[in-house]
Amino acid sequence: MLAKIHVTLKNGVLDPQGKAVNSALNDLGFKEVRNVQIGKYMEVLLDGVSESEAQKRVKEMCDKLLANTVIETYRFTLDSSKK
Repeated sequence: MLAKIHVTLKNGVLDPQGKAVNSALNDLGFKEVRNVQIGKYMEVLLDGVSESEAQKRVKEMCDKLLANTVIETYRFTLDSSKK
């Protein structure tokens, strides 16, 4: 089973990298860009677990290591067609 995990900063948390990319895009002529948020994307391949167990385990992984839940939020999907 493949877990696809997206981690982003919570609203209100300073994102200097996102601001730099936003400014660079504006400078390159993409004036319609108003905000850029930088995050992380991860794929974790899990073997030998049911979908409900995978949900629980991926949540634990995110809470304990993959996301800093003080300043970041995460979401994930599971793709059971990946083995």
